Amino acid sequence: MPASNSPMRIDADLAASARSTAKTMSRSLSQQIAHRARIGRELERSPGVTVTAVLGVLDGNAGYDDLNVQEQAVVRAEWAERIDKTRSELRLDRLLAEQGREVVELDADGAVVVRNPGRGRPKRVAR
Repeated sequence: MPASNSPMRIDADLAASARSTAKTMSRSLSQQIAHRARIGRELERSPGVTVTAVLGVLDGNAGYDDLNVQEQAVVRAEWAERIDKTRSELRLDRLLAEQGREVVELDADGAVVVRNPGRGRPKRVAR
């Protein structure tokens, strides 16, 4: 059966998450979304995975240890994706600057640079 393209709207968070994962998996956004849809379909059909139990753990209303091995694998995969998303959005340099705290980092040449928002230009420390 030939593949068909059906345009559809998807949630912006879902698209962003799929886009970031697609890069690491060498897939296009469309391929990544199709991949996730196939996984979801198989999970819902699987006799070894209770979607309600998995969602209970992900929502914080049930215990991880009460899940079977397959369900725990699904939960771990979701947790890993959530952690990756959070890490990709985490900007400690901006947060520390907003708090007026010093930031120390390496520049493109590998030299140590000290940034202090209250003291003007960054200071490059000799190597």
